[in-house]
Amino acid sequence: MKPAPQRDPRPVSPARRAARPSSSSSTPAPQVQVRTADVLLTASAPLIWGSTYLVTSQWLPPGQPLLSGVIRALPAGLAMLAWGRQLPRGGWWWKAAVLGVLNIGLFQAMLFIAAYRLPGGVAATVGAIQPLLVAVLAWLLLGARPRPATWLAGLGGIGGVALLVLGPAARLDGVGVAAAAAGAVSMALGTVLAKRWRAPVSPLVLTAWQLTAGALFLLPFALAFETLPARLTVPNVLGYLWLCVAGAGVSYALWFRGIGRLPTAAVSALGLLSPVSATALGFLVLGQRLSPAQMAGALLVLASVWLGQRAPKAAPAAAGGAGASDASDKAHGPLAPRQG
Repeated sequence: MKPAPQRDPRPVSPARRAARPSSSSSTPAPQVQVRTADVLLTASAPLIWGSTYLVTSQWLPPGQPLLSGVIRALPAGLAMLAWGRQLPRGGWWWKAAVLGVLNIGLFQAMLFIAAYRLPGGVAATVGAIQPLLVAVLAWLLLGARPRPATWLAGLGGIGGVALLVLGPAARLDGVGVAAAAAGAVSMALGTVLAKRWRAPVSPLVLTAWQLTAGALFLLPFALAFETLPARLTVPNVLGYLWLCVAGAGVSYALWFRGIGRLPTAAVSALGLLSPVSATALGFLVLGQRLSPAQMAGALLVLASVWLGQRAPKAAPAAAGGAGASDASDKAHGPLAPRQG
């Protein structure tokens, strides 16, 4: 008769206990909820961007979209670059340039062209296609298959924005519509690539790289095709100052922070808050009235934003490994390599 095996008299440490295989190892990994603070901080970026149409139409010199983009991005980028004191290394030189062109340079140019040539409602409605574009691009580049809720949120967002800001007298300008669509495509691709590549630096440094690269991309076009204003009024200076500090430095740092911490679909859905902010500012600052259809549109947009946050809850981040947003984007397919 074999002797019974002796038990190890040593106490089992929490680390050893956690390392033991569990009988329920086939069950999905534990999931945690995305922090509300991350959602709120990221949402503040499109809320700030909603002021762009008001500031552009009321305070900036007319007919200078490229120059406005440069003035908005370059001072903020250089100041943040001096503060962070960190330049790209290796492959991040060209990656920062690509992200800067997509998220800042090309997007800013298209944004201001649309703002000058279209009513804010038309531009905002065209730009509302961005969450759907992000869903498709994340599927192609990240392997993150969109859930039905993502499609519903995107379609609901377009319908809500149309009700909110698209009036019956809205005029269509072909160049303006094309610019608004190009801006949506540019930033959607930039958002997904920023998620795919994941810069090994803080959001502030990443924002500095992109603002500087995007503004330098715009600068020669602005000097070639536009003239400097003969004089700047006090409202002009205040408008540029607001767009530079809040509309570029603060907001983009919060936005890129959110891209690193939240699921891609959730971040893109938050962008729908921009036309809500623009409409609210029109009501509060310009005395514009809100119709029942606009109120219904605002509620539909908010519902779409909420639905967009119903992405799969992410697993806890391992030390030194991928964060919550990475796990969430992996939920419906293999994630593309970090270094593309």
